[in-house]
Amino acid sequence: MRRDFCDIIAAVHENPQIKKIAVTTNGYRMERDVSQWKSAGLTAINVSIDSLDPRQFYAITGQDKFFQIMRGIDTAFEAGFTTVKVNVVLMKNVNDTNLPAFLDWIKHRPIQLRFIELMETGEGRAIFHRHHLSGEVIRRQLLQKGWQQQQRARSDGPAQVFRHSDYQGEIGLIMPYEKDFCQSCNRLRVSAIGNLHLCLFGEQGIPLRDLLSDDASLDALKLRIQGGLRHKRETHFLHQGDSGITPNLSFIGG
Repeated sequence: MRRDFCDIIAAVHENPQIKKIAVTTNGYRMERDVSQWKSAGLTAINVSIDSLDPRQFYAITGQDKFFQIMRGIDTAFEAGFTTVKVNVVLMKNVNDTNLPAFLDWIKHRPIQLRFIELMETGEGRAIFHRHHLSGEVIRRQLLQKGWQQQQRARSDGPAQVFRHSDYQGEIGLIMPYEKDFCQSCNRLRVSAIGNLHLCLFGEQGIPLRDLLSDDASLDALKLRIQGGLRHKRETHFLHQGDSGITPNLSFIGG
């Protein structure tokens, strides 16, 4: 969407205090652009692929771009990325039986494949009740196959990471309906309209846009963010069917 995307990466990369610069992408342009992203200073990539069956991928996304994305991932490795994260939204009766194919795919590729439980949103209640499946199903299968759960690293965020000595790749599970899920949350998001969101499922957001101009006070911006963090809730209320004001996760870049 932004023609100056590489310029933005380079500008962020100039700050030595920022150790990691990541992008979440549908992968459609990776094959063409990923080398430029790497040269500009991008350090991490997250791609969404909900099925390894091209026909099913098309049915889910409405886009016939499966092989294009796969070539893009290969190009990312060729460009020097040491790992790529791949998100899979776990859906009952859609991709919940595809674990063997996913494991075969990451056996010789340094991919962290992350199964994310389907989450209820304001506009997605019917889909949620039709397709939600607990990540416990995948966790149980992994443990039976000899995968070992790792201690949570700082960059894992809410993901439970599993490794196996026979596999180059990893598996991550993001299970927002599991008890104490929010205790490991280290995520904040700023929306396209300049609001700071402390949770994917919650409040209207804290306005920051008026303090993001060149002549605004950096100290005032820090104080507003710090003040907002004092009110960050200890947990979401998805278990009670309360998804907050979020109509869908794309609303704030979830």
